[in-house]
Amino acid sequence: MTTVTTTEPEQVDVLICGSGSAGLCAAVWLDRFNVNYKIVERRDGPMQIGQADGVQTRTVEIFDSFGIAEDLLREAYHVLEIAFWSPTVTPGGIRRSHFAADKETEISRQPHVILNQARLNAILIGELAKDPSNGPPPIEYACEVKNVAVDPATAQDPTAHAVRVDTVVNGVVEKSYRAKYVLGCDGAHSVVRRSLGFKMLGDSSDAVWGVMDVYPRTDFPDIRKKVVINAAAGNLLIIPREGDAMVRFYIELPAGTKVADIQLADLQARARLIFAPYAMDIAETFWWSAYAIGQRRADFFHQDLRVFLTGDACHTHSPKAGQGMNVSLQDGHNIGWKLGMVLNGQAPHAALLETYLVERERTATELIDFDRHFTRLFSSKYRQEHGITPQHFADQFVKAGRYTAGQAVQYDASAIVAIGDQDKEIAAKVAVGMRFPTAQVVRYCDAKAMQLVKGLPANGRWYVVVFAGDVQDAESAARLQKASEALDRIAQSFTPSTADADSIIDRVLVISSDRKKVEQSQIPDFFTPVAGKWRMKCPTKVFVDDESYNSGHGHAYDEYGVDVKRGALIIVRPDHYVAKVTTLEDVEQPIREFFQGFLLPQA
Repeated sequence: MTTVTTTEPEQVDVLICGSGSAGLCAAVWLDRFNVNYKIVERRDGPMQIGQADGVQTRTVEIFDSFGIAEDLLREAYHVLEIAFWSPTVTPGGIRRSHFAADKETEISRQPHVILNQARLNAILIGELAKDPSNGPPPIEYACEVKNVAVDPATAQDPTAHAVRVDTVVNGVVEKSYRAKYVLGCDGAHSVVRRSLGFKMLGDSSDAVWGVMDVYPRTDFPDIRKKVVINAAAGNLLIIPREGDAMVRFYIELPAGTKVADIQLADLQARARLIFAPYAMDIAETFWWSAYAIGQRRADFFHQDLRVFLTGDACHTHSPKAGQGMNVSLQDGHNIGWKLGMVLNGQAPHAALLETYLVERERTATELIDFDRHFTRLFSSKYRQEHGITPQHFADQFVKAGRYTAGQAVQYDASAIVAIGDQDKEIAAKVAVGMRFPTAQVVRYCDAKAMQLVKGLPANGRWYVVVFAGDVQDAESAARLQKASEALDRIAQSFTPSTADADSIIDRVLVISSDRKKVEQSQIPDFFTPVAGKWRMKCPTKVFVDDESYNSGHGHAYDEYGVDVKRGALIIVRPDHYVAKVTTLEDVEQPIREFFQGFLLPQA
């Protein structure tokens, strides 16, 4: 086939190679920062059928912070309970040993749900298309990446389009791009990774599993629950799918099985053996596959802080813990806002982007280690050799819940994570480097009971959350006023004079007073900035830890472990991870020094 070469390379600030969950999540951030970006995708259109389906609580929180969780939660299957089944005393049968909650409330207030990745991606694309005046999302389909190279002569110039990406469109048109930054979101067989000469390090095990989405005719009583079956004939994991009919089976296959030899009939026969004596007639198979379990991660995650790998392009593992799509999406979530800040002139090139490597390389390593452990637990051979009982397996499965929910990630100290010796004395239930927890509060301006995290939408801003105690107490009020004046000076120094006062460093106030006795004059002006198109005072940033009319009392100070008398100040990143915890005394120097570590001063 003859190819046709276009003339001049197209210039973009960020080129995203791949329209999977990582690339689309990064694009949502870039869209919110009004960054010039483009996505190139080798498929000829949006994903129609995705293999991933588990949406962990942290991912639901991310969608909620973007304001796009409604469709996800309405359409998805909600995983509420796990049923554990083990062999009967008499050979040849299985019995339910016990039930367990899929997720404890303390892990997250959002649910663990099941929704096909294609639909999840469609929701993200819908967010990119929500403003018709901007035209359709900048995604070029049927565009296959052939080569990626960083120009060493200009790599250190942040203003340069230092990365060249060569592509072929529709198999015939050669087209090149020049980008300031490139995201490799193009999967396990990443062309971006191979172009840079990076390798995937790790190994494959001899464990082979099959997976199929089916419509079962069965008398098995827990077919619409998440189920783990440890039978003499092997292991099987049931994941109910959205729509109340289809279910997914992950099926352990006998030792020595070759992936290339597996047929659909083999999976169906193995399922019938494991479910015996319950009937298992499969009316229709929607999709099936087989795989050998392997755990690998890339030796490098970036080239010159210009090209970054995300998702399967830099880490691969087994699918049973439901981490692939979720961790990939969270890679995109991590790099997206950082690129937005850099390209908008809010942060220097290196200080912020280096934290992607600090944070996501460790996350990938921990994921691989966890997956090895989790995979061994599912292996009949491993359990027999190590004397692991069904009860021990169930206990370990439940114990892993916080990790599989995506809530165990804790980032190390960096320019944007300031871990202090006194953090737990100030806010006992808040962990610096972990995601900011939430609790019910009452919004002061309209008496609305809501989760505090709803007052921190994902719009690219940093949040200074001030727990000031009772503002009717003279000492607390004076402390708040002094801290507010210092915070105002700090925020102004990093905010362009032409921008809204809250556009870089936003502010949230949580007081513990009797809401009905507090007057607006007791709230410092810093927390009601004049902003927006109509230059109005914004009243929606002040909350009270108080009784609501219909939802009870959230006891937010207790939930965060903050002493009402002492108060606290918590800095929350745009991605809702806690960056710093400090007191309300002597605010100016420590807070200013923290922001100076990665924000550029503005005129």
